[in-house]
Amino acid sequence: MENEGRMSLTLADALVAGGVLSEEQREKALRLARQSKGQFADAVVKLGFCREEDIAVAVAKQQNIPYASRENKILKAEKGQGLEKVIPESYARQNCLLPLFQDEGVLAVAISDPDNVLLLDNLKLLTGLEIQPFIATKTQIIKTIDEFYLGGNVIDRTLGAKPAEEEAAAEETGGEERLNLDQVAAYAHGAQAITLVNAILKQAIQERSSDIHIEKFDERVVLRFRIDGVLYERTPPPRAMFNAIVSRLKILSRLDIAERRLPQDGQFSIKVQNRVIDLRVSICPCVFGEKVVLRLLDKGAVELDINKIGLEARQRDDMLEAARRPHGLFFMTGPTGSGKTTTLGAILHAIRSPEINIMTIEDPVELKIEGINQVQVRSNIGLTFASALRSFLRQDPDVILVGEVRDQETAQTCLRAALTGHLVISTLHTNDALSCVVRLIDMGIEPFLLANSLQLAAAQRLVRLLCPHCRKPAKVPPELAAQVVRDALLEQPPDPASVVFYEPRGCEKCARTGYVGRKAIYEVYKIDAAMREIIYRHGGDLARLRQAAESSGMWSMRASGFRKAVAGLTTIDEVMSVTVLD
Repeated sequence: MENEGRMSLTLADALVAGGVLSEEQREKALRLARQSKGQFADAVVKLGFCREEDIAVAVAKQQNIPYASRENKILKAEKGQGLEKVIPESYARQNCLLPLFQDEGVLAVAISDPDNVLLLDNLKLLTGLEIQPFIATKTQIIKTIDEFYLGGNVIDRTLGAKPAEEEAAAEETGGEERLNLDQVAAYAHGAQAITLVNAILKQAIQERSSDIHIEKFDERVVLRFRIDGVLYERTPPPRAMFNAIVSRLKILSRLDIAERRLPQDGQFSIKVQNRVIDLRVSICPCVFGEKVVLRLLDKGAVELDINKIGLEARQRDDMLEAARRPHGLFFMTGPTGSGKTTTLGAILHAIRSPEINIMTIEDPVELKIEGINQVQVRSNIGLTFASALRSFLRQDPDVILVGEVRDQETAQTCLRAALTGHLVISTLHTNDALSCVVRLIDMGIEPFLLANSLQLAAAQRLVRLLCPHCRKPAKVPPELAAQVVRDALLEQPPDPASVVFYEPRGCEKCARTGYVGRKAIYEVYKIDAAMREIIYRHGGDLARLRQAAESSGMWSMRASGFRKAVAGLTTIDEVMSVTVLD
């Protein structure tokens, strides 16, 4: 305990001397460390006085020890030196350290606590080498351990001693690439490709990725994961393994491994820790080779409770009221990837009942819901949205969901179904909810028929949610805070000066991004008598429609987003980045 106190005071003095902490902040952190019987550094970070990086830099300067980070490119283990054998993975994780390189009997090791003399002595005995410590943060060390022992090491084992599979699988003759199918199939079924593909999928699932991008360029291969809507680069597989990886994914998706000139789409499923994850595979031929995109759909992670998807109480009630009507049109709009499928799945999940017959035609069927008859589009055999919809009308349906209205034929068939006593729910790709009126009229729908059948138009976007463990208060100008509170259109608006807005910081629980997960923000417009009159007499006059919606107390998507910012769930910048002013 005396040693811990000496170390804490030494670190405290270093942070004060470096201008990272004030005297008052140091005393508060010391008190918290004593009360919780924890480390001073953890107390400083928990109180929000500084970041882990600030502490590491201050200690590095004070003790004249090199600072290693992912940003300065020092915190990475050299490949080909057998470092994973010098320091086993279990020992590295247990002591939060990473071997960096070895040279002439000296082993460089990244550690977070350079005062831990016992650890340095044990490392010298374990390795038989002199130890050169580098200072790094715990968070970055842990992340790099994952990449080195799980990522890089798996890739090295997969490659083995021969990195020339690509050249063996495809020989260039006379300027044209000749594909050796027997060799490509052999490498795709081999342990190397299987292990590497499994490692990529495992890491993507662990990081909550929604998409995996594997791309080949002139000199390198790029691997990217989309996490909470943003793409992040990850350690790529070797260029020599690219063809084997693509072929392996084609085999899993039951695609043609010989076809490399045309786009192909497929799918397969994997089971991870009792969770079934569906993967949609899209392969597109590019200049330097095929680009692969995998969309991951974790069935267990999809939220189908309509009370938990982000709707405000009034928006939820308006949606359910429209979804329980005996007939009419219900449109959900938004760009690809904005969560429309999840919202419609939650609505169907809420209204399903043995007393009503619900049928869907989708491309593809992403969410399989018990008690609902779902049909997959198969354009190659003539099963399109329009043809399936015509067949549905002979199946005695009460509710029909059409995955997307793409053309005039589908739009007119939806309208006829709505006018003949069915509720039709569908999606459109428009920038906002009321623009669906303009789009449908452009598709040839008569305004007087649309006015009689349209029940509700809604739109949505996804905003990233702040990590609750590390978010920090943001300095928001008073005039901006007042505008946000005003534009949120809250029933009982608070005093803007009393509202605490937040911004991201980054911690180990959110992989240093500052965000964890996403939530939808909506605009929901129930078509009332005034709006029907506008559609009937003025067609797609958006200005009149918006004015009528505001007069009836409905609010825009930006207002919905600002409500979440006022509640501390997301940031003002995040809301403004995904919404557009009217």
